[in-house]
Amino acid sequence: MNGICELVLEAHDVERARAFYVGLGLTELSRDGDRLWLAAGHRTRLGIWSPGRKEHADRGGRHVHFALSVSRGTLERLASDLRDRGVDVEGPIEHEGGDRSIYVFDPEGNRVELWDYFRDGDGRRAGVDALRA
Repeated sequence: MNGICELVLEAHDVERARAFYVGLGLTELSRDGDRLWLAAGHRTRLGIWSPGRKEHADRGGRHVHFALSVSRGTLERLASDLRDRGVDVEGPIEHEGGDRSIYVFDPEGNRVELWDYFRDGDGRRAGVDALRA
């Protein structure tokens, strides 16, 4: 296993979701009709798709949350930028081990965590150890 290649979220307003994620720093890769692809790191893409039946029996649904990896030292700026845009931000919250997160809801109600876990400290070591296992 090498990690997540892509994650697709359903959005009733694809453009509004695009603006939210581009505002977080993701880069638009491509559009194909009602589907949008954003770069979420070097090897991962985030899809934003309108509701409806797709190929391979894809269907919309709810998730608990997902986390995007951010660099250490950027959470305060991201939290401030999001608050300036009217987004309710929880955190930064420091976790055991020193890593920190902020939590927001995107325009479609998806819970998004911005987390510096794999950048430094215990998270980085845990990520490296997991890759070695």
